[in-house]
Amino acid sequence: MLNKSQAQILSDMPDVISVTPSRKFAVHTTRSWDFLGLDYSSQSNGLLQKGNYGEDIIIGVVDTGIWPESRSFEDVGYGPPPTQWRGTCQTSESFGASNCSNKIIGARWYASDLSSSELKGEYMSARDLNGHGTHCASTAAGNIVSNTSFSGLAAGSVRGGAPRARLAIYKVCWGDLNTVCSDAGILAAIDDAINDGVHILSISIGGPDEISGTLHAVAKGITVVFAAGNNGPAPQSVQNNAPWVISVAASTIDRSFPTVITLGNGQKLVGQSIFVETLQSNTNNFTLLVDGWSCDNITLSKLNVTNKIVLCYDPTTVAKILPRNNFNEAVGNVFNAGGVGLIYAQYTVNIITPLRIPFALVDFEIANKIYSYISSTSIPQVKISSPQSIQGIQVLAPRVAAFSSRGPNPTFPGILKPDIAAPGVSILAAVNVGYEFKDGTSMACPHVTGIAALLKFVHPDWSPAVIKSAIVTTASVFDAYGVQIEAEATSRKTADPFDYGGGHIDPNKAVDPGLVYDIDPNNYTKFFNCTLSPSDECDSYVGQLYQLNVPSIVVPNLKDTISVWRTVTNVGPSNSTYKAFVQPPAGINVFVEPKLLSFDSNNKENIFKTTFVANRKVQGDYTFGTWSDGLNHSVRIPLAIRTIIQEFYADTS
Repeated sequence: MLNKSQAQILSDMPDVISVTPSRKFAVHTTRSWDFLGLDYSSQSNGLLQKGNYGEDIIIGVVDTGIWPESRSFEDVGYGPPPTQWRGTCQTSESFGASNCSNKIIGARWYASDLSSSELKGEYMSARDLNGHGTHCASTAAGNIVSNTSFSGLAAGSVRGGAPRARLAIYKVCWGDLNTVCSDAGILAAIDDAINDGVHILSISIGGPDEISGTLHAVAKGITVVFAAGNNGPAPQSVQNNAPWVISVAASTIDRSFPTVITLGNGQKLVGQSIFVETLQSNTNNFTLLVDGWSCDNITLSKLNVTNKIVLCYDPTTVAKILPRNNFNEAVGNVFNAGGVGLIYAQYTVNIITPLRIPFALVDFEIANKIYSYISSTSIPQVKISSPQSIQGIQVLAPRVAAFSSRGPNPTFPGILKPDIAAPGVSILAAVNVGYEFKDGTSMACPHVTGIAALLKFVHPDWSPAVIKSAIVTTASVFDAYGVQIEAEATSRKTADPFDYGGGHIDPNKAVDPGLVYDIDPNNYTKFFNCTLSPSDECDSYVGQLYQLNVPSIVVPNLKDTISVWRTVTNVGPSNSTYKAFVQPPAGINVFVEPKLLSFDSNNKENIFKTTFVANRKVQGDYTFGTWSDGLNHSVRIPLAIRTIIQEFYADTS
């Protein structure tokens, strides 16, 4: 709302670090909890039970609002809000006082800086038009709801990670299709959440990593969890990069939706799909099949696709088109041209989007078989059967999703991002009064939020840095078969810290991490001030940027040698000894001093030094390694080191 001269006056004040224009951002868009080992069974004794299901932990969800009538938010069996709650229920259009409850204990909304076009069709209240915020809230803290499914798929019970936690809703994102979220609204919401008394903040929004409000929240003891972004697999695409927040990558779970494709010659092939069968899309019948090549409008206009299923297979565009961007366009083109379904060929990525017409996603091998069949007959036909739900160890999982944004961190190169990976593909959760699948790091973020809430219940004295450390250092880098986790990209590869940070989240290990890396919030403040607006007093600090006590070590500019110090605090048995095991990055010698860390009741902290020596003088790329110490506990931190010859060298080769 300020003009330029007012902004300059504010910027010149000695207590002001920076003044930046408010920008607009977008939201980042069940089986997952069982897959993570948080079994709801009363016979279990994991983090869910130890954390008392998140009882009375207050989770603030900064998103598109909430649909309070969903069964996931019923307040039967809940007492009054926790005594630390100081918030309010802001009533307005289609959201009255009765829409808040002992489950949804508060609601606010922020729209004063948005235009009328950006607010067109919206509820001017905390009610959720989009569905994104409802989905995220129910994933983090929804009640257990039986007999749910998406049109029969993934049938069973749906719940949040901390189903007994309370919800405080902050609506900052507006619009159904073209959703916008402003800096100013997010900052105001964070300020209110701090004063309202929330324990955890869940923010599935892309971009606002420089917002100082999150630093204020962390300084007040509030753990802040962000989505890492959906611009993968491009490197340096990760968002929300501040060291005091937890940035979450998205991964798959052990569930798939195979769909049988039967050709007119009787050959059966298998793709993947999620679609709702209607009377108009009876999958018991064969339908005429046509080759639509790239399925662009020009190609389809030259074909008769009316009442036909279209094969979209153009291998010549692989280098130019991202399937997740092109798929929805192809669906629209086929539908507008009169087609009744499609088979979409792609390299291996995660783009299964629920549709209401028959479709199947296939790889190029299967697509080529279908193309050959079309070429061999004058009247090609196909039948796409309804998808099935398959889950369990026979499904390769977890894998880092192709869309999940990747490091290295473009904002703070010495800070590893993302921090952790969690389920974010085909997540079934509440949308309005029903339940739908959504994909995105937006869906991964509330998984970590729910786990952070459980950890906060078990360890109420843990700081946000300790909660983050426990999550990162206990993460897994292996699947159920002991094979290294892979990352989806143009081709699959072994995942590295720029894909998943510390690894894939393991909540039952996070509750007992052994050692943790804690940080005084004042050190965050110094980091923030000296990286955003360096001054003379920062000169001595710049060389210490790598010394911020985060549970990872990233050195983006190793010329010869550098030493990095970390402090670990024992939160396990009093009398413990840890031994360092180092897997050095390629081309780097790593030395740890001391190699043994001993703790007792009088000595709960230890400092260790890690020295990195480049043994090849090249303008290199990052290589990776780990530093872990393991006896009864394995406390693992990732390493990412890049050797350089010249400073500020852009690797564009």
